[in-house]
Amino acid sequence: MMAEKKNKPTEAELNILTILWEQGPSSVRIVNAELNKMRSVGYTTTLKQLQIMHEKGLVSRVNDGRTHIYTAERGKEETQKQLLDRLLDAAFGGSASKLVMQVLGNHKSSRKELEEIKKLIQKLEEDHS
Repeated sequence: MMAEKKNKPTEAELNILTILWEQGPSSVRIVNAELNKMRSVGYTTTLKQLQIMHEKGLVSRVNDGRTHIYTAERGKEETQKQLLDRLLDAAFGGSASKLVMQVLGNHKSSRKELEEIKKLIQKLEEDHS
């Protein structure tokens, strides 16, 4: 359990992972430039965050001359699933229906989103038949 907690990305780390998922393998300079589109972040801060993420196993690092190139170790979907599973257990006692009811009750869903949810429910019902 300790190793799993150690690999849980923080919000700042999720921002970096999102950049790596979208941009692909990137240097500190590229990650920092993308972060600065969201908020002002110093180069050394970005470098330190990437070094910590490397120690945690969230990113891998290779040398390209004098530049380090960082890559997300896990895919976006795998990371989202891990975070969602943890949230589901911690905040909703493992109940997917409580989570869905909370989300739908607190978020105004578009007609398109509701149609997608209905299709997913129908597919799940068919799979359980």
